[in-house]
Amino acid sequence: MKTFTSKSQKLGLLGEDIVCKYLRDRGFTIIERNYTKKWGEIDIIVAKEGMIRFIEVKSATRDLGPNNHVLDAADLHRPEDGMHAAKRRRLSRTIQTYMASMGDIEWHFDVACILIDPERRRARIKIMDDIVL
Repeated sequence: MKTFTSKSQKLGLLGEDIVCKYLRDRGFTIIERNYTKKWGEIDIIVAKEGMIRFIEVKSATRDLGPNNHVLDAADLHRPEDGMHAAKRRRLSRTIQTYMASMGDIEWHFDVACILIDPERRRARIKIMDDIVL
């Protein structure tokens, strides 16, 4: 596994760990994490009921109050804002590379957006499923 050193890399790893637990709790099997090729990386690859799902995790920190509501709405940056066109192209190529060795299996691409409040040890996850690349 990769070594993460910067604050943003550590936040991303924490987000991936939380999303993996979330997915396992919902019956998914983790196939691989941080599948990396020269042209891109897939954060999490999972399987359930004969389908493969490629998960891109986008993490951000927020103050989350009771019921995981965002306390400071002044920060309008959303985790999913990082899914720009170049990122989608790299992910598409990486997924095609992975699927080339898998044969004819149904797959989907999802984005897991996670807001983390490290002070209160809370997180809020939103899965955007079946995204078209």
